[in-house]
Amino acid sequence: MNTKLTLRMDENVVRKAKMEAKRRGKSVSQMVADFIESIGLQQNSEKDLPPTTASLVGILKGKEISEEDYKTHLREKYL
Repeated sequence: MNTKLTLRMDENVVRKAKMEAKRRGKSVSQMVADFIESIGLQQNSEKDLPPTTASLVGILKGKEISEEDYKTHLREKYL
């Protein structure tokens, strides 16, 4: 079911949105809907990661790791 939504924007933004919609062969409404859907996909992107990668997400949260620590790690690893 489609529901009407009214947005208030600067007339220049509206003009640009209409031009972009025409270039893409879509309506401004469809572009807004696509954008809002993409926001939801970005928030859930962690769920789409491979299991090993997903298990590493956030592992360093709250850790104090400096750029120098990283450089030291690379030197030890490759020298």
